[in-house]
Amino acid sequence: MTIGICGTGRMGAAIGERLLDEGEQLAVWNRTEARTRALVERGAARLESPAALAGACATVIVMLLDERAQDAVYDGPGGLLHANLDDVTVIDMSTVSPASVPPRAHAVRARGGAFVECPVGGTVTPARTGKLLGMAGGSAGDVARVRPLLEKLCRRVEHVGEPGAGASMKLAINLPLIVYWEALGESLALCDAAGIDLDLAGDILADSSGAIGVARARIPSILDALRGAEPAPPNFALAGSAKDLGLAVDAAAQAGGDAPVARAAFAAVQAAVADGWGERDFPMQAAWRAGRRAGR
Repeated sequence: MTIGICGTGRMGAAIGERLLDEGEQLAVWNRTEARTRALVERGAARLESPAALAGACATVIVMLLDERAQDAVYDGPGGLLHANLDDVTVIDMSTVSPASVPPRAHAVRARGGAFVECPVGGTVTPARTGKLLGMAGGSAGDVARVRPLLEKLCRRVEHVGEPGAGASMKLAINLPLIVYWEALGESLALCDAAGIDLDLAGDILADSSGAIGVARARIPSILDALRGAEPAPPNFALAGSAKDLGLAVDAAAQAGGDAPVARAAFAAVQAAVADGWGERDFPMQAAWRAGRRAGR
């Protein structure tokens, strides 16, 4: 059975590599053909449209940046919703607004297909090694049917509810993580203002309750960035974290609540993106914030 991937950016390509490593047959589509090249060189077939993927594959994984990209892939010329989706399951792994997911699911079902959302926790490296965290939304039967495939990509797959619940769970995971990098930058700025050596400050933070688990490995690269080191390619770009945090703020408002901490962090991340840091890895929010105090 051939599996289709619609969207071969950083995460889609990493998922494709994992599936090829697992011996799966793969067909791919991306708006920019060059981004399919590495997978095609490994044996994947490149098809000319999302609709063509649906015609050739029983399962199509969609991994896109945002809802605007989704609109083009589902509804645009050659889009998924222009195909006969009988016996096709669409697994959408994009991180989008929870409110946008049920209409997308309904549209796929109206064309005869099945729909499961499964946004994932984790970046490129876990995607390549099958260590993502999958948060599936859909009917129990549909989720059960695609679970064997999802378990090749994820260390853990949980069925969290109907379509839209997966998006909510993904935003709930990303919110405190993105807020943390801004808070870490503010902590480093406080230490810098006190004249504390930043390597020492980073080491103490990493050895204390001032660091979450993933921070210990990231603090050295954050300090390197403060010294002007050339940025490494991002696993998850800061611009993407701004998008996700904005979605979380909007989702809270749509639910009749508020997210004041997330709103403040969202403004800070937007400022970093506007300052030219959008394509840096998202923990570099901490370096941007600490560097503002020091004039770096």
